[in-house]
Amino acid sequence: MKTISHTEYPRPQLERDSYINLNGEWNLTHFTRSNEPKGQYKINVPFSPETKASGLGHFILQPNEQLVYEREFDLTTDFIKDITLLHFGAVDYSCICSINGKEVGSHKGGFLPFSFDISQYIKIGKNEIKLTVTDPTDTGTQSRGKQKLKRGGIWYTPQSGIWQTVWMESVSNDYIKDIKITPNIDSNSVEILVTTESPKITIQVLDGKTVIAESSEKNANIHIPNMELWSPDHPKLYGLLIKTPGDTIKSYFGMRKFSIGFDGKFKRLFLNNKPYFHNGLLDQGYWSEGLLTPPNDESMEKEIKLMKDMGFNMLRKHIKIEPLRWYYHCDRLGMLVWQDFVCGGGAYETWKVAYLPFIGWKTKDTKYKFLNRTDEVGRNEFISEMDKTVNLLKNTVSLSVWVLFNEGWGQFDSVQLTEKLRKLDNTRTIDSVSGWYDQGPNSSDLKSLHLYYQKLKVPKNESRVIVLSEFGGYSLKTEGHVFDDKKLFGYKILPDKKSLETEYRKLFETELIPLIEKGLSASIYTQVSDVEEEINGLVTYDRKVVKFDIEFLRELNSKLVYQ
Repeated sequence: MKTISHTEYPRPQLERDSYINLNGEWNLTHFTRSNEPKGQYKINVPFSPETKASGLGHFILQPNEQLVYEREFDLTTDFIKDITLLHFGAVDYSCICSINGKEVGSHKGGFLPFSFDISQYIKIGKNEIKLTVTDPTDTGTQSRGKQKLKRGGIWYTPQSGIWQTVWMESVSNDYIKDIKITPNIDSNSVEILVTTESPKITIQVLDGKTVIAESSEKNANIHIPNMELWSPDHPKLYGLLIKTPGDTIKSYFGMRKFSIGFDGKFKRLFLNNKPYFHNGLLDQGYWSEGLLTPPNDESMEKEIKLMKDMGFNMLRKHIKIEPLRWYYHCDRLGMLVWQDFVCGGGAYETWKVAYLPFIGWKTKDTKYKFLNRTDEVGRNEFISEMDKTVNLLKNTVSLSVWVLFNEGWGQFDSVQLTEKLRKLDNTRTIDSVSGWYDQGPNSSDLKSLHLYYQKLKVPKNESRVIVLSEFGGYSLKTEGHVFDDKKLFGYKILPDKKSLETEYRKLFETELIPLIEKGLSASIYTQVSDVEEEINGLVTYDRKVVKFDIEFLRELNSKLVYQ
């Protein structure tokens, strides 16, 4: 069995000493729905069976099949407290969990973490866990992102089952269930709301190892002396230590503010009350060995550092929710995040979501049939996952923009859902409809453009902040580092590195940079890495080749600022 991956504590903003990691070797049985076994394997969790990193990778779970995961784990007396919780970082899509032969709970949703209270089911010594999983992939209406049973082009190999860390902790009855951190740079203070049954609590704010402020309130508003602001250029983080009589957690926060302001001529994205140009990349978070699961913690950190070294200050996390440690690395390294919600619904019909927008077709997204959102269960599930996604990432320092829908995929009721999202989180900007179908000037904070085959331009007399949320996609085949040697996808395929850099410079200097003085406030180039037959990444799918000279990119990116 391969080395166990993702052994780090998976929740950096609510970290405690109690921790058992359950990644590594599990038994896996692949069944038909009629309960006939198709195969029995050893699998390396947290990698899905469709991936090479799992030790398998030779089958794709079909909608009429199921996976059964099993493993044993040992518990000692000194680990057990009042409540023992079993956590799953993500399981795609629907699962039922049993401990020692007794069902403890079930869950639906392929991209969000969940947990079960297993206190009454465990025992000292050996225990057995069983997880039964099904996944309809793109035959259902659930949130699935870009997974497709018949992959190809911009649609990718699907995955199923466990794909993020499985872990346990045991806590006291007065444990800290959650915290909500809201910085206010205008008053030099931070609001910290602690959810706990304990009547007694202490909060300490740390600068390094020095305690700079304290409170004993569950809803505390704490003044930050000599406040330092967080930004990509200065990613200053403060530490938090929160205690009840029986529990202690570590956390952190940054003092920053995301808003929209007027520079005298245009509406702009503001960071810390000043205009700040978001110069970013589309980041799909797919990996050649693990698909949606990064190889390890180091690989996530290394990639963010590389993009920062290239001169970018933002990543748009596209149709995916990452492990929480990815956001932690963005927080501490200084990389802004635009976070997409994971899309679902019926089939993404190309003529509706790719061709019609190019001839200026418009539609109301309250007409569910056109964009294949007629299934009420699927719509309600998306709305429920909005709440859960915001709650999961609410304390992320670097998260500046929510992206509600992308290019009409599963889009519905975007005006109404934008208002709902604003009530859930009024501290961040909202890109309601990235690309299309825009619902008018009162529907979104941003006028969000996708331009690939057209000359880059911005609309005149636009009342909203103008952003270029996807563009470029210039492509280069790198021999020995492609997913498919014959099937290649890209918006402009170039023959060699010199041609790639020449065309890239031309695009940036003659088309993109001049748009800043015409109102452009953000640009997102496609993309960080190749994904399967898409070869438009700055790096190859296996992350072994960087296609551009880093200094070349850094020099161009240095020009994408407000003068």
